[in-house]
Amino acid sequence: MKHRVYSVITAAIMLFASITANAQSTRNISLDEAIKLGLDNSKQLKLSQARINEATAVLRESKERRLPDLKITGSYMRLNQPTVDLKIKTGGQQSGGSEQTGGTTASSPTVDQAMYGMANLSLPIFSGFRIQSGIESARYLEQASKLDAETDREEVIENTIAAYSNLYKARAALDIVKENLRQSQQRVADFSNLEKNGILARNDLLKAQLQQSNIELALLDAENNWKITYINMNLLLGLPENTELVPDSNAFVSSTDAGTFEQWESTALESRKDAAALALRRKAASIGVKAAKGEYYPSLALTGGYIGIHVPNVLTVTNAINAGVGVSYSPSSLWKTGSKVAQAKARLQQTEIGQELLNDGIRLQIAQAYQNYLLNRKKIDVYAKAVEQSEENYRIVKNKYDNALATTTDLLDADVAQLQAQLNFAFAKADATVAYNKLQQVAGVLGNNYSNK
Repeated sequence: MKHRVYSVITAAIMLFASITANAQSTRNISLDEAIKLGLDNSKQLKLSQARINEATAVLRESKERRLPDLKITGSYMRLNQPTVDLKIKTGGQQSGGSEQTGGTTASSPTVDQAMYGMANLSLPIFSGFRIQSGIESARYLEQASKLDAETDREEVIENTIAAYSNLYKARAALDIVKENLRQSQQRVADFSNLEKNGILARNDLLKAQLQQSNIELALLDAENNWKITYINMNLLLGLPENTELVPDSNAFVSSTDAGTFEQWESTALESRKDAAALALRRKAASIGVKAAKGEYYPSLALTGGYIGIHVPNVLTVTNAINAGVGVSYSPSSLWKTGSKVAQAKARLQQTEIGQELLNDGIRLQIAQAYQNYLLNRKKIDVYAKAVEQSEENYRIVKNKYDNALATTTDLLDADVAQLQAQLNFAFAKADATVAYNKLQQVAGVLGNNYSNK
C-alpha cells in the first residue's frame, strides 16, 4: 500500500515538474532590445559577412600574384636494357656492341636508372597591367560587399521594427477586445437583472448577449493572431518559441517632423549604400576594361633556376644555376583580345545603366515612403479626434439610454464605434513609426540610429 502511495506521489511530482518546465514564460522587450537581438541573430547578416570574407580572400589572391612563382620538380626513373641493332656501322664498332680501341675491346656502360631535380623561380615585373588592375578591381569589389552588408543591416532593422509593430498591434488589439468583453459581460449581467424584474424587454437582452458572443469570437481571433505574432517575433530574434513577448507601448508614442521631400531625396542619393556599392562595381568594371587591354602587351619576368642530374656510370650534373630575364608574348593576342575588351566594355555599360535605374528607383521609393509617412501622421490626428468623439458619443447615448431616450441597438452601436476608434488609434501610432523608419531606410540613414546597438 505504501509503495502505491509513493508511486502516485512520485508521478505527481514528475507531472508537476514537466508542467513547470513547459510553462510559458513572459518577457518584456523594448524596441531597442528587439533590434539588437535581430541584428545578432540575423542569418542574412551572417551570409553578408561570408560574402565579405570571400571578397577579402579574392583581394588577397590578387595581391599574391605579385609574389614570385617557385616550382620544384624531380624524378627517379628505372631503365631497362634496350636491344639496339644499328644497321650502319660506325668506325671501330663491331656487331657485338663493343668498340675496338688499339687492339682492346671497350664495352658500353650499363645505364639502368636516372635521377634529376629542377627548381625554377619567376618574379613578374610587367604583365600588361593585369596584376595591378586585378588588385584594384578586387579592392573595389571588397568595399562594395561591405556596403551591401550595410544595406542588409538596414533591411534587418526595418524588418525588426515592422515585426515589433505587428507585435504591438496584436497585443493592443487583444487588450482592447478583452476590456470590451469585460464591459459587455457586465452589460449582459445588468440587462439580465433588468429583464428578470420586467424592466427590460428580452429582445434587448438577446441583443446584448449576441454582441457579447461576437466579442468573444473577436477575442479568439485576437488571441490566435497574438500567438502567431509573438512566435514569429521569437524566431526572428532567436528566442524560444513559447516566450510570450510584451512590447513597450511607449515605443510608438512620439511623432517626428517629416521635413521636405527634397531633403529626403538629396539624403538618399548621397547616403544609400546600395548606390555607393554599385558605383564601386562600376569602377571595378572600368578597371576590367583596362585589364582586358593588357592582353595586347608582352609579359616580362625575372627568372632563375637550378638543375641537378645523376645518371650512374654516365653523367652527374651539380650546381647548374641560371638567372636572367624572360619575355613572353603571343602575337595571336592582336586578333583574339578584341572580343575580351568588348565583353569588358559591355559589363561596364551594364553597370552604368544599372546605376541610372537605381537612382530612378531611389527617387520613386523616397516619394512613396514620404507620402506614406505623411498619410500615417494625418491618420493619427484623425483617429485621436475619432477616439474623443466616440467616447463622447457613447457617453451621450448611454445617458439617453438610461433615460429611455435611446434604444439598446443605439447603445451597442456606440460601444462598437468606440472600440473601433480605439483600435484604429493604437494601430495608427504604430504604423506612423514604421512608416518613418521605412523612410529612413530608403534614404540610407536608418542604420545610423542604431550604430551602437
